[in-house]
Amino acid sequence: MSIIGGAWAPNVIWHLRGGPRRFNELRLDIPPVSAKVLSQRLKDLEARGVISRTIQPTTPPSVEYALTALGQELVPALVAIVEVGEKLKATQTSGSAVSS
Repeated sequence: MSIIGGAWAPNVIWHLRGGPRRFNELRLDIPPVSAKVLSQRLKDLEARGVISRTIQPTTPPSVEYALTALGQELVPALVAIVEVGEKLKATQTSGSAVSS
C-alpha cells in the first residue's frame, strides 16, 4: 500500500498499464496534477522499481516511462479497486445498501 498509497501514484500506474508514455502524455492523462508533483511521483516510483525511465535517442532526446514487471503486478490490484469503487458508486446512486 505504501507504493500505491501516495498522491497520484495510482493514477500514474493506471495510465502506464497500456504501455510506455512520455511525460507530457501523462500530464494530459492526469490534468489536475502539477508538473512538479508528477515529476516527483515518477522519481519515487522509479526508485521503488515500479516504473522504468528510458531516454529515447531522438533529437531532442525524449524520455519514456513504462511499468516494470513489479509495476505490472500492481495493475490487477488497481483494477479490483476500480471495480469495487464502481460498485459502491452504483449502490450510492441507486440508494441501496452494500451487503457483505
